[in-house]
Amino acid sequence: MKAFVVSEYAHPTKIQLTHDAPEPVPTPGSDDLLIDVHSSGLNYFDILQSQGNYQTQPPLAGTVVTAPPGSPYKPGDRVFGSSQGGHAERVVANPIDVLPLPDTLSFDEGAGLFITYPTSYEALVGRANLQAVAPVLAAAGGLGMVAVQIGKLDLARTVGGADFVVDYTKEGWEQEVRKITGGRGGRIREALKCIVWGGRALVVGFAGGEIEKLSLHLVLLKNASIIGIYWGSYRKHNPKRTREIWDEIFALFASGRLKAVLYPGRYTLETLSQGLQDLENRKTWGKVIARVREPSLRGKL
Repeated sequence: MKAFVVSEYAHPTKIQLTHDAPEPVPTPGSDDLLIDVHSSGLNYFDILQSQGNYQTQPPLAGTVVTAPPGSPYKPGDRVFGSSQGGHAERVVANPIDVLPLPDTLSFDEGAGLFITYPTSYEALVGRANLQAVAPVLAAAGGLGMVAVQIGKLDLARTVGGADFVVDYTKEGWEQEVRKITGGRGGRIREALKCIVWGGRALVVGFAGGEIEKLSLHLVLLKNASIIGIYWGSYRKHNPKRTREIWDEIFALFASGRLKAVLYPGRYTLETLSQGLQDLENRKTWGKVIARVREPSLRGKL
């Protein structure tokens, strides 16, 4: 079995694809599912995790191979979710980390669902109670693209995509945000300089690889709120809200108001290291996907 195996911590560019990895086996007596992986999602945290600096599991989409008696899933079911070892041809997953993949979505689209969509949706809708103006920093990535769409759903002006674009790598971008928003705000430290009085800054991750240190006097002077959102903890701490979020996201997809935005360049397990390097170097946009296996003529992509 081909798999991206981390035998010792290193940058992804120094990890070779394993062609003879042992196939995973569900634990006897458990509810585990054995899944044929069709597509997996590439993430900034993969770069951190391969170096021992992160805990989240990679998202994936595929078909169930085996399921225990009494399971809500059966062989052949199309699913998406997350599991350690997801960058491989097969993986074992706990059913609590898996959901049915809607027939209207491809495996590539499903592999981009599990982390980016609920994180952006709950950050803006649930945690920040999105209102008039929603500046989105790093809007070209998977999370950012979703956040832009959600901002537009609530009729918010979205700085970073859709209505306005600001290059945050250029000096003076804070002033440009103030100009666009009529004096209101829009990387956390710099964003706090131009945030509106009483505004809210959402922390969804650290794509730059470094955890920022804040000068809290800006929070005080702006009467601002800093709100964290870690989707990985919702299953444990708020399972009811987890189900609600997915129902709301699926409804938006069904209505056509929310769409998958995938980077057109497809990677494979053989080129996964290159894909992560391109992601790290900001050479991609949207959700980056690795095509693990080509679809059958009868199946969806």
